[in-house]
Amino acid sequence: MKRIIEDVLEAEEKVGEILKQAHEKASEIRRSADNEISEKTNEARQTAREIVQAAVEEAKKEAERIREEKLERVEAEKDGLLSGRSPEGNDRSNVIDGLVDEICKVITTTEWRIQN
Repeated sequence: MKRIIEDVLEAEEKVGEILKQAHEKASEIRRSADNEISEKTNEARQTAREIVQAAVEEAKKEAERIREEKLERVEAEKDGLLSGRSPEGNDRSNVIDGLVDEICKVITTTEWRIQN
């Protein structure tokens, strides 16, 4: 009987040691996984940052290009008005009439919105 109890205690001791090793191994695996997740997250953040930065730079370039186009168009219209012809080849009086019509539309539309 004494031998059986000794065997049981010895088996419990071995099981306890095996469980302790399993817990240590699981903790090591968990730490390794956490480190890998952290590295991958940092890499993903850096990649996202680079993508966003590239998109912002592209948007800035596109905005500058559009700005330049509009400035050129306005400059051409101004030159046309000052020379007596519009960019479309119309007389200055036709251009002025068109501008007056547009101003009148804005005024009457604004008055109508205010009244209603």
